[in-house]
Amino acid sequence: MSRVLRTWILVAAAALLGAPQLAAAQDEEAMLLVAHPAFRDSDYRQTVLIAAPAPNGGHVGVILNRPTRRSLGSLFPEHEPSKKVVEPVYFGGPFSRGALVALVKADAEPGAGSVLLMKSLYLTFRANTIDSVIESTPNDARYYVGYVGWRPGELRSEIDRGLWSVLSADLETVFRKDTDGLWEELLQQTRRIRAGVIPPQAAALAGDFSSVSRPPR
Repeated sequence: MSRVLRTWILVAAAALLGAPQLAAAQDEEAMLLVAHPAFRDSDYRQTVLIAAPAPNGGHVGVILNRPTRRSLGSLFPEHEPSKKVVEPVYFGGPFSRGALVALVKADAEPGAGSVLLMKSLYLTFRANTIDSVIESTPNDARYYVGYVGWRPGELRSEIDRGLWSVLSADLETVFRKDTDGLWEELLQQTRRIRAGVIPPQAAALAGDFSSVSRPPR
Protein backbone atom coordinates (compact mmCIF):
# COMPACT_ATOMS: atom_id res chain seq x y z
CA MET A 1 0.00 0.00 0.00
CA SER A 2 1.24 3.49 -0.81
CA ARG A 3 2.29 5.78 2.03
CA VAL A 4 -0.49 8.24 1.10
CA LEU A 5 -3.20 5.55 1.21
CA ARG A 6 -1.95 4.16 4.53
CA THR A 7 -1.81 7.66 6.07
CA TRP A 8 -5.33 8.43 4.85
CA ILE A 9 -6.77 5.23 6.32
CA LEU A 10 -4.97 5.80 9.62
CA VAL A 11 -7.00 8.98 10.11
CA ALA A 12 -10.10 6.86 10.69
CA ALA A 13 -8.31 4.46 13.02
CA ALA A 14 -6.93 7.34 15.07
CA ALA A 15 -10.36 8.90 15.39
CA LEU A 16 -11.82 5.63 16.62
CA LEU A 17 -9.10 5.08 19.20
CA GLY A 18 -10.28 8.24 20.93
CA ALA A 19 -13.96 7.31 20.62
CA PRO A 20 -16.11 4.81 22.53
CA GLN A 21 -15.79 1.14 21.60
CA LEU A 22 -17.52 0.45 18.28
CA ALA A 23 -18.01 -3.32 18.20
CA ALA A 24 -21.61 -4.20 17.46
CA ALA A 25 -23.77 -5.43 20.33
CA GLN A 26 -24.11 -9.21 20.31
CA ASP A 27 -27.91 -9.27 20.50
CA GLU A 28 -28.63 -6.58 17.92
CA GLU A 29 -27.96 -6.22 14.23
CA ALA A 30 -27.81 -3.44 11.68
CA MET A 31 -30.80 -1.41 10.56
CA LEU A 32 -31.54 0.70 7.50
CA LEU A 33 -32.35 4.35 8.15
CA VAL A 34 -34.44 6.21 5.58
CA ALA A 35 -34.30 10.00 5.82
CA HIS A 36 -37.62 11.86 6.19
CA PRO A 37 -38.48 13.90 3.06
CA ALA A 38 -38.32 17.14 5.05
CA PHE A 39 -34.84 16.37 6.43
CA ARG A 40 -32.90 19.31 4.93
CA ASP A 41 -29.41 18.72 6.28
CA SER A 42 -27.28 18.62 3.11
CA ASP A 43 -25.25 15.65 4.33
CA TYR A 44 -28.35 13.50 4.91
CA ARG A 45 -31.03 14.78 2.52
CA GLN A 46 -32.68 11.84 0.70
CA THR A 47 -30.21 9.34 2.12
CA VAL A 48 -30.36 5.71 3.15
CA LEU A 49 -27.94 4.63 5.88
CA ILE A 50 -26.92 1.39 7.47
CA ALA A 51 -26.32 1.74 11.21
CA ALA A 52 -25.39 -0.71 13.94
CA PRO A 53 -25.51 -0.40 17.73
CA ALA A 54 -22.41 -0.21 19.90
CA PRO A 55 -22.18 -1.73 23.40
CA ASN A 56 -22.06 1.73 25.00
CA GLY A 57 -25.42 2.68 23.46
CA GLY A 58 -24.06 4.66 20.52
CA HIS A 59 -24.27 3.74 16.85
CA VAL A 60 -22.01 3.77 13.79
CA GLY A 61 -22.75 3.47 10.08
CA VAL A 62 -22.38 4.80 6.54
CA ILE A 63 -24.57 6.37 3.86
CA LEU A 64 -25.43 3.80 1.18
CA ASN A 65 -26.64 5.95 -1.72
CA ARG A 66 -23.98 8.62 -2.25
CA PRO A 67 -21.55 7.30 -4.89
CA THR A 68 -18.84 9.73 -5.95
CA ARG A 69 -17.31 10.06 -9.40
CA ARG A 70 -13.94 8.85 -8.18
CA SER A 71 -12.57 5.34 -8.28
CA LEU A 72 -10.24 3.96 -5.64
CA GLY A 73 -7.58 3.62 -8.33
CA SER A 74 -7.86 7.28 -9.29
CA LEU A 75 -7.44 8.33 -5.67
CA PHE A 76 -4.36 6.14 -5.24
CA PRO A 77 -2.77 5.73 -8.70
CA GLU A 78 0.49 4.37 -7.21
CA HIS A 79 -1.34 1.51 -5.47
CA GLU A 80 -1.91 -1.15 -8.14
CA PRO A 81 -4.43 -3.31 -6.17
CA SER A 82 -6.75 -0.30 -5.82
CA LYS A 83 -7.16 -0.25 -9.60
CA LYS A 84 -8.93 -3.64 -9.40
CA VAL A 85 -11.88 -2.12 -7.51
CA VAL A 86 -14.71 -1.77 -10.02
CA GLU A 87 -17.23 0.34 -8.10
CA PRO A 88 -16.73 4.02 -7.27
CA VAL A 89 -15.80 5.29 -3.84
CA TYR A 90 -18.88 6.39 -1.84
CA PHE A 91 -19.39 9.31 0.52
CA GLY A 92 -20.02 7.53 3.82
CA GLY A 93 -20.76 10.48 6.06
CA PRO A 94 -19.45 13.72 7.55
CA PHE A 95 -17.31 12.14 10.28
CA SER A 96 -13.59 11.90 9.34
CA ARG A 97 -14.21 13.00 5.75
CA GLY A 98 -10.54 12.44 4.96
CA ALA A 99 -10.58 8.80 6.05
CA LEU A 100 -11.33 5.61 4.14
CA VAL A 101 -13.55 2.90 5.64
CA ALA A 102 -14.95 -0.24 4.04
CA LEU A 103 -18.08 -2.39 4.19
CA VAL A 104 -16.84 -5.96 3.73
CA LYS A 105 -18.82 -9.07 2.84
CA ALA A 106 -17.14 -11.94 4.69
CA ASP A 107 -18.11 -15.08 6.61
CA ALA A 108 -15.40 -14.34 9.18
CA GLU A 109 -13.92 -11.15 10.57
CA PRO A 110 -11.66 -9.69 7.87
CA GLY A 111 -9.14 -8.43 10.43
CA ALA A 112 -8.52 -6.13 13.36
CA GLY A 113 -10.54 -2.94 13.61
CA SER A 114 -13.69 -4.49 12.13
CA VAL A 115 -17.21 -3.91 13.44
CA LEU A 116 -19.73 -6.75 12.97
CA LEU A 117 -22.89 -5.08 11.64
CA MET A 118 -24.86 -8.21 10.81
CA LYS A 119 -24.23 -11.73 9.57
CA SER A 120 -21.51 -11.69 6.89
CA LEU A 121 -21.13 -7.91 6.98
CA TYR A 122 -18.37 -5.89 8.65
CA LEU A 123 -17.48 -2.21 8.75
CA THR A 124 -13.71 -1.94 8.98
CA PHE A 125 -11.51 1.02 9.88
CA ARG A 126 -8.02 -0.44 10.39
CA ALA A 127 -5.39 0.35 7.72
CA ASN A 128 -3.87 -3.13 7.58
CA THR A 129 -7.29 -4.77 7.30
CA ILE A 130 -8.47 -2.51 4.49
CA ASP A 131 -5.13 -3.06 2.75
CA SER A 132 -5.60 -6.85 2.98
CA VAL A 133 -9.16 -6.67 1.63
CA ILE A 134 -8.10 -4.52 -1.33
CA GLU A 135 -5.26 -6.90 -2.19
CA SER A 136 -7.13 -10.19 -1.71
CA THR A 137 -10.86 -9.63 -2.41
CA PRO A 138 -11.13 -6.04 -3.67
CA ASN A 139 -14.68 -6.36 -5.01
CA ASP A 140 -16.16 -8.10 -1.98
CA ALA A 141 -16.23 -4.71 -0.30
CA ARG A 142 -17.45 -1.17 -0.84
CA TYR A 143 -15.22 1.74 0.08
CA TYR A 144 -16.34 4.98 1.71
CA VAL A 145 -14.88 8.37 2.49
CA GLY A 146 -16.07 9.21 6.01
CA TYR A 147 -18.72 7.58 8.16
CA VAL A 148 -21.57 8.48 10.56
CA GLY A 149 -21.47 8.19 14.35
CA TRP A 150 -24.06 8.76 17.06
CA ARG A 151 -23.51 9.27 20.77
CA PRO A 152 -25.45 7.07 23.21
CA GLY A 153 -29.15 7.88 22.87
CA GLU A 154 -28.63 10.26 19.96
CA LEU A 155 -29.97 8.02 17.19
CA ARG A 156 -33.01 7.07 19.26
CA SER A 157 -33.69 10.78 19.77
CA GLU A 158 -33.42 11.47 16.04
CA ILE A 159 -35.82 8.63 15.22
CA ASP A 160 -38.27 9.80 17.88
CA ARG A 161 -38.16 13.27 16.36
CA GLY A 162 -39.01 11.86 12.94
CA LEU A 163 -35.72 12.26 11.11
CA TRP A 164 -35.49 8.56 10.17
CA SER A 165 -37.71 5.60 9.38
CA VAL A 166 -36.31 2.19 10.28
CA LEU A 167 -36.19 -0.98 8.15
CA SER A 168 -34.39 -4.28 8.57
CA ALA A 169 -31.06 -4.44 6.74
CA ASP A 170 -30.13 -7.03 4.12
CA LEU A 171 -26.99 -7.57 2.05
CA GLU A 172 -28.76 -7.14 -1.29
CA THR A 173 -29.82 -3.60 -0.38
CA VAL A 174 -26.50 -2.72 1.22
CA PHE A 175 -24.54 -3.70 -1.90
CA ARG A 176 -27.08 -2.66 -4.50
CA LYS A 177 -25.08 -1.53 -7.55
CA ASP A 178 -27.50 1.14 -8.80
CA THR A 179 -28.49 3.29 -5.85
CA ASP A 180 -30.47 5.78 -7.95
CA GLY A 181 -34.03 5.62 -6.68
CA LEU A 182 -33.11 3.64 -3.56
CA TRP A 183 -34.30 6.37 -1.19
CA GLU A 184 -37.63 6.75 -3.02
CA GLU A 185 -38.24 2.98 -3.04
CA LEU A 186 -37.51 2.50 0.64
CA LEU A 187 -39.51 5.60 1.55
CA GLN A 188 -42.55 4.06 -0.12
CA GLN A 189 -41.88 0.81 1.74
CA THR A 190 -41.84 2.61 5.09
CA ARG A 191 -45.12 4.32 4.22
CA ARG A 192 -46.73 0.96 3.44
CA ILE A 193 -45.43 -0.39 6.74
CA ARG A 194 -46.87 2.54 8.69
CA ALA A 195 -50.19 1.99 6.96
CA GLY A 196 -50.17 -1.68 7.93
CA VAL A 197 -48.27 -3.74 10.45
CA ILE A 198 -44.98 -2.33 11.78
CA PRO A 199 -42.21 -4.94 12.22
CA PRO A 200 -40.95 -5.35 15.82
CA GLN A 201 -37.61 -3.63 15.14
CA ALA A 202 -39.26 -0.63 13.53
CA ALA A 203 -41.97 -0.47 16.16
CA ALA A 204 -39.41 -0.22 18.90
CA LEU A 205 -37.84 2.83 17.31
CA ALA A 206 -40.72 4.47 15.41
CA GLY A 207 -41.21 8.22 15.79
CA ASP A 208 -44.05 10.65 15.26
CA PHE A 209 -42.35 12.72 12.51
CA SER A 210 -43.21 15.94 14.34
CA SER A 211 -39.77 17.49 13.87
CA VAL A 212 -37.18 17.20 11.12
CA SER A 213 -34.20 19.32 12.09
CA ARG A 214 -30.97 17.63 13.13
CA PRO A 215 -29.68 18.66 16.56
CA PRO A 216 -26.47 20.72 16.56
CA ARG A 217 -23.16 18.88 17.13
